[in-house]
Amino acid sequence: MRRTVRVRVRAWTRAWTRAWMRGPGARRDAGMVTSEYAVGVIAAVAFAAVLYKVVTSGQVSAELQDIVGRALNATT
Repeated sequence: MRRTVRVRVRAWTRAWTRAWMRGPGARRDAGMVTSEYAVGVIAAVAFAAVLYKVVTSGQVSAELQDIVGRALNATT
C-alpha cells in the first residue's frame, strides 16, 4: 500500500511540475483581473457608504444607544 501512495505522489508531483514549467498561461487562471478588482472595490465602498448612512441615521442611532444603555445598566 505504501508503494502505491508513493507512486501516486510522484505522478502528481511530476504532472504539477510539468504544468508549472509550461508557464502561467498554461495553468488555470483562478484569480481576478484588475477590472474585476476595481468593480469589487467600488461595490464594497458603495455598500460601506449605505451602511454608514443607515447606522448614523437618527432612528437607528437612537435604537443602538438604547440597546447599549440597557446592556450597561442591566442588573443580574
